[in-house]
Formats: sequence, structure tokens, C-alpha cells
Amino acid sequence: MPSCWPRKALGALLIWLSAGVGAQVAVHNPKRLVAADMGVVINLADPYSVQVGDYYARQRGLDASLVLYVDIPVKPVLSAAEFEPLQAQLKTALGGKVRALALAWAQPYAVECNGITAAVTLGFAPEVCSNTCAPSKPSPLFNRILTQAHTEEGLRPSMLLAARSLESAKALIDRGVAADQQLGKRGVPLAHAVFVSTPDKARNVRAPLFPAAAAVPALGVQIDRVDSNQAEPLPRVVLYQTGSVREEQMARIAWVPGALADHLTSFGGQLLNSQGQMSVLDWLEAGATASYGTVSEPCNHLQKFPHPALLLAHYAQGASALEAYWRSVAWPAQGVFVGEPLAAPFGR
Repeated sequence: MPSCWPRKALGALLIWLSAGVGAQVAVHNPKRLVAADMGVVINLADPYSVQVGDYYARQRGLDASLVLYVDIPVKPVLSAAEFEPLQAQLKTALGGKVRALALAWAQPYAVECNGITAAVTLGFAPEVCSNTCAPSKPSPLFNRILTQAHTEEGLRPSMLLAARSLESAKALIDRGVAADQQLGKRGVPLAHAVFVSTPDKARNVRAPLFPAAAAVPALGVQIDRVDSNQAEPLPRVVLYQTGSVREEQMARIAWVPGALADHLTSFGGQLLNSQGQMSVLDWLEAGATASYGTVSEPCNHLQKFPHPALLLAHYAQGASALEAYWRSVAWPAQGVFVGEPLAAPFGR
């Protein structure tokens, strides 16, 4: 498969994750995203969006000036023409005020073959739709810290505040708020990062990138490597990654607030119609706080899915869920980021 991983940086991360030596990582996160950096976009045509967006703004204490109201079709997939007014409004209304965006809806989750969070953040990429299995444009946020220059250029990573009901969305938001600065502290038990290998050869392609099992007490993390046929309970899970059509043993997972979870499969990002595959919303319904999936057939390019070591490294160093996920996907055009963006259980 084609590769664009930065080998030197990745090698250091893998050594660090295996040995638990935090000083070897050159991607330290001095300032994570906070509420003052976050804009919320509410679709007035969608009652779910209005209620969820208002609840999120109140729970995170967002200033009213950071809330933008739009009017877009309430349907799973927007056309490029339907997306253009939203993109224009985001640029003119928010300008350089905010560093990131929470999109307060469950649909639309795609713009043609693009994930809507990718289209909002990086711009709609029509060329991807001519061959969704081809490589796509690298993300400038891959393994990079969001800078003021990015904000001035209008590059604002985004995440959907999506759930299957208003009640589930409120519970998701509450988990994100409750997660902040709760892990990696003296006296707090280690949280588990669980990497699951499966017999599904096409979807298990990330397994060689899974970090070695090890305790990293300096950061409050225990890394576990398990097989999908193991049925033992998994306590205090803060990260769970696997490659499969669906997770068959969800009940064995005990999530901590702020947990990230995703499964490498083709259509997990089709939130409301995943063509027989598990939607990433199932992770959130089970108790995870953020996830990622693709909305169109990506083939199994590793770069189109979250890199295990990078996701864990950035999150454990204090990044928010939104930052950690965006930094872990090299080619995100077909993906959608979903969850409570500001959750930061390892935030310092």
C-alpha cells in the first residue's frame, strides 16, 4: 500500500509507546483546545440540532458570539451545490474567531462522497468521488498541532455532535465534560488502550501498527493487545480500536468518560445507513465519547483511518478528542469525525 507516514516521528512514537519513555516524543501539546476556541454550528431546520447545539453551548459555557445559525437540508448526504452556501457562511460569519467547530447535527454527515467534517475543514474534494479507492490529498493537520496561522487561513477542524436521539446526545456531551483532566493523575488507576486483532484480513490491516503491550504509568495508560475471540471483561477503557464489520462483544467494554473507539470498515461513517456494517454511532451509544468512520468506499488504505500510535500519543499527551483524531488521519477526505470535541481526560 502507498505510505505517507513520517517514519522518523512514527518510529520515536512507537519506541515511546513500547517503552513508556515520554521524552522521546516530539509532538508535545502545550495548549489544547478549550471552550473559548470552539464555535458551534446549529441548523435551524433541524429540531435535534437546535436542542443539542443549545445544550452543548450551555454545558461548555460558550459565548453566544461563538454560535452560528444556518439553514441546510436535513438529509444524510448533501450535494456539492447544497454545501456551497454552508461553506460560504462559515467563512464569512466566523472568520478567525474560532479554532475549531462543533457541528450540532446527525445529518447531513456527507457531501457527496466526502465526510462533512472533512469538507467543512479542508474544503469539498470532488476529485475523490471519481475513484474513492484512490489516495486522497494529505491533511495539513496530520500529526501537527493546530496553529494560529491555520486559524487565519480558515482551517478549523470540525466534529459532529451526532447521536441517535436527543437524550443520547446529552449523555455524550455530559461524558465529554466529565472527562476533562480525570486521567494520568497520581492515585488514579491506569486507563486501558485496547488494540484488537481480528481474523478479517481486509480490515485487520492496522494490526502491525498497534503499539506493544506495556504499562505507561507516567501518562496513566496501560496498553493491551488482544484477539477478538477473547471474551474477558475490559475495564477502564479509554481507547479501543479494531478492524471488523462490527464489534460483537461491546458489552464486555467498560468505558471511562472521554473514551475513543473506532473500527476499520468501509461504511461506519454512514451514520444512519451503514449498508449492513456497524455505524460509529454504536460506539457512542455504548459509552464511547468520540469516533471516526468513512462515508464512501475507501478500500483499506491505512492513511484513511486513525493511526493507532498517533491517536494514543496525542490523546495521552493532553490533546482534546477532536485534536487527537484529526492528527491521526493522514487522508481524511472520506471520513467523518463524531463525538464531543473538547473531551480531554489527559488534559493538563
